[in-house]
Amino acid sequence: MTTPDPLHALLLGILEGLTEFLPVSSTGHLILASELMGLPAERTVAFKVSIQFGAILAVVVAYWRRFWGVATGLVQGERGAWAFARNITLGFLPAMLVGALAYETIRTLLGSPRTVAVALVAGGGAILLIERWVHRVRATSVETMPAGIAAGVGLVQCLAMVPGVSRSGATIMGGLLMGLDRRTAAEFSFFLAVPTMLAAAVYALWQERGQLGAHDLGLIAIGFSSAFLSALLVVRSLVAIVARYGFAPFAWYRIAVGLAALWWLGP
Repeated sequence: MTTPDPLHALLLGILEGLTEFLPVSSTGHLILASELMGLPAERTVAFKVSIQFGAILAVVVAYWRRFWGVATGLVQGERGAWAFARNITLGFLPAMLVGALAYETIRTLLGSPRTVAVALVAGGGAILLIERWVHRVRATSVETMPAGIAAGVGLVQCLAMVPGVSRSGATIMGGLLMGLDRRTAAEFSFFLAVPTMLAAAVYALWQERGQLGAHDLGLIAIGFSSAFLSALLVVRSLVAIVARYGFAPFAWYRIAVGLAALWWLGP
């Protein structure tokens, strides 16, 4: 595997953690950052996948009480815990199936900075429209969310397989469209990230196993650690931020970055 040097590994890890749970596309940012750093996108897939485990761990740490409560509730047969597990499963299954079937197509898109730039701009516009027109609330917690909403968000999540769309952006906006309030949409996106990202990362690492070597472990550890710490910061603060300011600031940021990238990439 062609890996970055320690400084690049640190910066990519921080970038992964800061952007994974924001509706701005962590994959898109990593692709553009790799292009700026002169790192070959096709040869750094395994590294980028590996550091995602740091972001996954951040959600587990930040919400460990919630996950523990669900686990004990399942054992005790609590209705809310079973509804939580059902909704996470329904949201996860579409991405698992589509991701496995379309892996090679997705991998090809991972080497396309222009695709990322266009998706950033288009996604920013979509967020602005959804924020402006969607106001109906049907559920205010993952436990009370109807199964149909969970499955619908799972289908929308599949759009994020196009780099630049943003997994968190797709799930949060999908949740808002289907009647979740902002807090619940953000939290469902966090919880859904654990099985979705874990399955995607394990599958991708297996597919890219030929790229990994023992000499890469130190750089992966740097990226993993920095991704964990920066993601933990975002997960603990995002709900409060969106409750106060909404998602429009992220939309304008996406549009600005996307347009700047298109200008930089040239015709």
